[in-house]
Amino acid sequence: MTTELDEAAVDFGRVRPRLFGIAYRMLGSVQEAEDLVQEVWLKWQAYDRSTVREPAAFLATTTTRLAINASQSARARREKYVGPWLPEPVDTSSDPTLGAERGEALELAMLVLLEKLSPAQRAAYILREAFDYPYDQIAEIVQLSEPNVRQLVSRSRKRLADERREPVDATEQRRLLEAFMAAAQEGDLATLVELLAADAVSYSDGGGIVRATRIPLVGAEQIAKVTVAYSANFWTGATFTWTQTNGGWSVAAARDGETYVVVSISASAAGIDQIQWMLNPSKLAALTFTG
Repeated sequence: MTTELDEAAVDFGRVRPRLFGIAYRMLGSVQEAEDLVQEVWLKWQAYDRSTVREPAAFLATTTTRLAINASQSARARREKYVGPWLPEPVDTSSDPTLGAERGEALELAMLVLLEKLSPAQRAAYILREAFDYPYDQIAEIVQLSEPNVRQLVSRSRKRLADERREPVDATEQRRLLEAFMAAAQEGDLATLVELLAADAVSYSDGGGIVRATRIPLVGAEQIAKVTVAYSANFWTGATFTWTQTNGGWSVAAARDGETYVVVSISASAAGIDQIQWMLNPSKLAALTFTG
């Protein structure tokens, strides 16, 4: 016999991937997104569900509003973060539990840029670009007028477009990452400089737990020199696994069976624009790679 709670679980299960996708894009953390989705489930169980005509809309609204609040406190915590903060990578090679109809607002470099938007701006942009919500529904979710929401999304698009070049396709992105990894291991300064865009930026997220550069490195020459300086010992004894994180190719390096870095890049016609070095063990803990 089906109970009301069983029916609630079915309704929730249908949209859970989308709820996670919204929460992850808002927070940039798998664990925080999972915790938030669990909070939504608890609220859904306790709510008078007989008053809800559209469970999917209700659950997405609850998730987004909680994520807006959570992102405000997360931003305050990140101001005290040791070194550059990067979003926690999520493995999208087998499926994404991210529930995106499209892969928008998922790439690591884009998530870094989204940090510059206000929580309401970020929510409006994500709901529109990643999940194709109509403007009137977004307005209801974020509790703003529809013209205001249209303006938020438009400004967000322009700001993000101004700050990033048109990305290359997945095949070229992997080719550039392969070439970068080979040159990094060989300590090949000239090739590294050639691969990098002149204004490239390198972020290393160690979270103060492991050794990492505590400011972003800017410019092809500086990035190449630091990469070469680390080449002698950093890759010793490493095994490498190619995987897809956040919809793009990444390389996971492990030593003694334990992943110690995931390297991702963003690239354009100008070359590699951004390198993300995820070194923080707490952000690597949920990722398991085989290969």
